[in-house]
Amino acid sequence: MDKAEQTMLENLHKNTGKTLPQWVDEVKKLNFEKHGQIMKHLKEGLGLTHGFANLIALKTLATDAGSFENKDDLINSQYTGKEHFRLVYTRLIEEISKFGDDIEISPKMANVSVRRKKQFALLHPVTKTRFEIGINLKGQEPNEKLLPSGNAMCTHKINLTGIDDIDQEVFDWLRKAYENAG
Repeated sequence: MDKAEQTMLENLHKNTGKTLPQWVDEVKKLNFEKHGQIMKHLKEGLGLTHGFANLIALKTLATDAGSFENKDDLINSQYTGKEHFRLVYTRLIEEISKFGDDIEISPKMANVSVRRKKQFALLHPVTKTRFEIGINLKGQEPNEKLLPSGNAMCTHKINLTGIDDIDQEVFDWLRKAYENAG
């Protein structure tokens, strides 16, 4: 378990009076089948924050990264049917890894979170034709390449259609986000 998740678990218990296993047991009794159903119940019905609700939903459905023993399986499943984007992922990770030795690469079900002291990027093969780099650059004005994300996890995004879309500007934005996360 990573440090961020441990802190989240401690705060969940402190703020709600229930441990994660207690929440999971409670939610399982409701027989929700979808992540969104659980999220809606926990946020709207019980007033939990998005982060806590998401954690509980992921653990209840066992769809979080921690439910997988082999993290490579998570990455492999992200690229099923989108194999051409695996080269994009590999190139981005190669370059990001050069930024410093304090980088944590954390695969999730649908994407890979890249963190320093906090998350600074999210690598996501969204569709068969679009790879999205989520970037945290609070206060940065968008431009032609760096778009507003509309996602709570990242302030901006860069859309790629293939390896040829990766240029120095992409790496510069990633480096700036890395530096801001330290």
